[in-house]
Amino acid sequence: MLIAFDFDGTLSDSEMTVLLGEEAGVADEIDEITERAMNDEISYAESLYERAELLDGLEDDDVEAAFDRVELREGAADVIRALDDAGNHVAILTGGFDRGVSMALEKEDVYVDTIVANRLPMRNGKLTGEAEGPLIEGTKDEALKDLSEEVGIGMSETVAIGDGANDLPMLEVADLAIGYEPKPAVEPHCDVVVTSMAELQDLLEERNVV
Repeated sequence: MLIAFDFDGTLSDSEMTVLLGEEAGVADEIDEITERAMNDEISYAESLYERAELLDGLEDDDVEAAFDRVELREGAADVIRALDDAGNHVAILTGGFDRGVSMALEKEDVYVDTIVANRLPMRNGKLTGEAEGPLIEGTKDEALKDLSEEVGIGMSETVAIGDGANDLPMLEVADLAIGYEPKPAVEPHCDVVVTSMAELQDLLEERNVV
């Protein structure tokens, strides 16, 4: 099967832009924008561009320090390993940033088959205040469909796991939509809701996914 995870708020309880904002001294402003986006009050693209602009000029050492604080939730690495051991294709589809995702996975010595993520461009060792990548204007339903076709796993064999409004498109097209402590606007679109990685692993075992 093809298992697609969101990252911030799902596999990790970190929010990368907030951690970056703490380094830049603009965490409160970024947190407010993030919450509005996750509750579907503004578009994800608009929110990310606004947050990236607030990070303009942040030094690479500070960026590295922020990403070094990104961690997987307790039990998340065990879930990923179990899915991999069962022969599933495990993907992370995130509006967050590839550098932070990779660093968090490496800390736990765990890996996934596919990461689809955005980037924060740098120039002369500083963030430019811009954002780029496939999941800014692009949506997670299209990313999931494209990946399904690429790896030869039908949409009838897909599981999506997320929490925020930008996860809604993939939750709506996946065969099984799992909400991980989903936001109020997201929960009605989930087939089932979990509140811990242990609970998620039990569910996946019940569904014969692992």
